[in-house]
Amino acid sequence: MQVSRHVTAFVAALLLLAACGASGAAAPSSGFDSSRAFEHIRQLVALGPRPSGSPGNEQARAYIERELKALGLTPEEQAFEAETPLGPVHMVNVIARIQGQRADRLLLTGHFDTKLFREFRFVGANDGGSSAAMLLELARVLKGRANPFTIELVFFDGEEATLPQWQGSDNTYGSRHYVEVARKAGSLAGIKAMILLDMVGDRSLDIRRETLSTPWLTDLIWASARKLGHADVFLDHQFEVEDDHKAFLNAGVAAVDIIDLDYEAWHTVNDTLDAVSARSLQIVGDVLLDALPKIEARVK
Repeated sequence: MQVSRHVTAFVAALLLLAACGASGAAAPSSGFDSSRAFEHIRQLVALGPRPSGSPGNEQARAYIERELKALGLTPEEQAFEAETPLGPVHMVNVIARIQGQRADRLLLTGHFDTKLFREFRFVGANDGGSSAAMLLELARVLKGRANPFTIELVFFDGEEATLPQWQGSDNTYGSRHYVEVARKAGSLAGIKAMILLDMVGDRSLDIRRETLSTPWLTDLIWASARKLGHADVFLDHQFEVEDDHKAFLNAGVAAVDIIDLDYEAWHTVNDTLDAVSARSLQIVGDVLLDALPKIEARVK
């Protein structure tokens, strides 16, 4: 059967639109490519469970470092032995810097470890996977940008508690270690702001204002969300979360936690690839990149 070129082009266009709709990915408007971020999640999930000190965690770290090197960045390992209720655990933060016009830096952060579960196989597509994937894609975008401040991407290890319940100091090992190292080195003052991404891939994304976070940082990010038409995702409801931003806040650093804890699959066997959405990743990436110039102007 022969079809005219006009009809063929029209059908091809319809098929392309259908494919975009099926994937749930919005067209990139900021240079952020959610399909790339989603592929990073897929690669990390394929490694299986990735709790601190495990072979899977080491493989995840190797993957992150390979991807950073492919972008022309030089990853630095910040290794330490964490004293946990389960005994000493070897943990490693991964740090990569994109040199800016000034040495003062903005931190974009997230964790790459997954929670330890012995009773089921937990692959943490959203909780651990989405934050690491977002940072890798943001690294690609920001590598080609004229950045007034140095951008430091920090992939924290040891965010998750080793015991079943989050309590005391059995959590946020990597961020607390980073702050302690920076304090001893006298480099904390050079951190102008810290942005934490955690669990941002939920298909039904509801990001609420985290009340421990620095208000002006939250306000700028939420203003960008409204501007881009995502007020239905970045909600004005408030709640409090202890997370990797807390150590920075305690040290006097402006910090914000972008997190969706309204996630049915959280810490369950169902936190798999089909529970996350490229569209959600795109929304967060677009909002953050729109807010970044405002944040930079605020801390000059």
